[in-house]
This record gives sequence, C-alpha cells and structure tokens, in this order.
Amino acid sequence: MKKLFVSLVMSMFIASFAANANTTNTTNLAVSSSIQEEEQEAAPAESASFTQELKKRFIEGGPGFMGIVLICLILGLAIAIERIIFLNLASTNTKKLTEGVEEALSSGGVEAAKELCRNTKGPVASIFYQGLDRVDEGVESAEKAVVAYGGVQMGQLEKNVSWISLFIALAPMLGFMGTVIGMIQAFDKIEAAGDMQPSLVAGGIKVALLTTVFGLVVAIILQVFYNYIVAKIDGIVNDMEDASITLVDILVAHKK
Repeated sequence: MKKLFVSLVMSMFIASFAANANTTNTTNLAVSSSIQEEEQEAAPAESASFTQELKKRFIEGGPGFMGIVLICLILGLAIAIERIIFLNLASTNTKKLTEGVEEALSSGGVEAAKELCRNTKGPVASIFYQGLDRVDEGVESAEKAVVAYGGVQMGQLEKNVSWISLFIALAPMLGFMGTVIGMIQAFDKIEAAGDMQPSLVAGGIKVALLTTVFGLVVAIILQVFYNYIVAKIDGIVNDMEDASITLVDILVAHKK
C-alpha cells in the first residue's frame, strides 16, 4: 500500500513538473515572438522617421520662405551637376595628346596633327587645333591664337558657375529674412495680447529658427559642390596652360 501511494505521488510530481515546463516554454516563445514583432514594426518606423520629420519641419517652417530656399537648392544642384558632367567630359590626357601631336607633325605634317586634334574631345585639343591652324602664318600668330582661344575655353568652363555662388549667398539670406519676419510676428502677438506668454512667441520663434537652419543647410550643400567645381576648373586651366607652352615649343622645333 505504501509503495502504491509513493508511486502515485511520484507520478503526480513528474506530471506537474512536465506541465510547468511546457507552460514556461510556451510563455517564453510567446514573449520572444511578441518582441520580434515589435522590433519588426519599429524598424520601418525608424527608417521613415527622418523623412517624416524633415517633411514636418518643412511644413512648420512655412511654405513661403522654405519653398523659395528649396527652389534655390534645386536650381543650384541642377547647375552643379551639369557643370560636373561637362568638366569630366572636358578632361583630357594632356600628355598623351601632346605626344600624339608631336608624332603626327613628324610623320604626317600639320594636317595630320590637326586631324588628331579634331578627333579629340576637350578644350586642350581645341586650343591645339587653333594653334596648328595658324602655324602657316608664323609661330607668333599661332601663339596668339592659342592664348586667345584659351580665354574662350576658360569662359566655357566657368559658364553658369556664378549662379551657384548666388544661390549659396541667397539661401541663408532668405533664411535670416524668415527669422526676422518670424520674430516680428511673435512681437506682434505679444503686443496684441498685452502679456508676455511663452505660448504666444513659441510659434514665431520656431518658424524663424527653422527657416534659418534650412537656409544654412542649403548653402553648405551647394558650397561643397561649388568648391569641387572650382577645383576641377583650376586643374583643367593649368593643364591648358602647360599644354599651350608645350605646343609652342613643338611648333618652334618643327619650324627648324
């Protein structure tokens, strides 16, 4: 009888232990799955938070000045991208071109060198062509043609770059104007209410700060592109000057 009672107690203990273990495992699985679901739901919310916050701040800043500053950013980036593409296409392997012109002059004469320059893209090749086209009139005439056409090519490289600098200066100025207008509106509300309450001025000051920040961000972005473009132009101009001097030396040696 005692053995039977002990067996029943042991079986009941084992059954209760197994049931508790299953319950614990089920609870842990449910908790872990709920945590995973919450993380999955939070991930897209975090990824979309930046754009949503940017859109919210843009609307809070007011469509007037914020829209004008945004137009400055769009136009400035359009001009900057166009200039970057143009300058990259204008870049030429000056050393290779110079060697090719020298070989063409030695083997085929001026016409062969002109044909090589005509089939090569870039301002350096255009300057070489103008110099070679005037070589029959003398080396001095060729040198003058190279210098004159070099100025024309430099103007084409710098085309529309001044507009980027205009937008760089205009964007923060518009932001500061929005700041001043926001502060004026805040003081108008204080004057109308006859009392200095934070809730009255908070909206105007918030708009003022948002327009200033947005204008400064636009100016910073455009300034980076502007500096890159200016550096690219300086590099191409230096190559043009070095190549022009080399071309004059080649023409002098060829005349001899």
